[in-house]
Amino acid sequence: MEAIIITSEQDLKRCVREAIQEEMKAILAQTSVRSPAYDEPLVTRKEIANYLNISLVTLTEWVRRGLPCIRKGRRVLFLKSEVLNAMKNPIKVRSKSTIHKSGKYM
Repeated sequence: MEAIIITSEQDLKRCVREAIQEEMKAILAQTSVRSPAYDEPLVTRKEIANYLNISLVTLTEWVRRGLPCIRKGRRVLFLKSEVLNAMKNPIKVRSKSTIHKSGKYM
């Protein structure tokens, strides 16, 4: 361990500032590897629903069926390009119930 000699208040502030900067650089280096960088801004549920001209209930159902979204805690956000790409290539979703040959729901 290296000995630090502080002679004035300015020296103390400088040492603290340098230590904080080093820690922030280390934290940023670790998080930048783990978190994806988005080239476009994230869009809220309300914004994407307005853009697609659908209700929030319909949007929720589409997300449940596989519409790509990004969850941050309780928030659901979207990349507009991913949503548009998903709209071009719709996912085939199996319905909740199927009709048996006898005509009854199973």
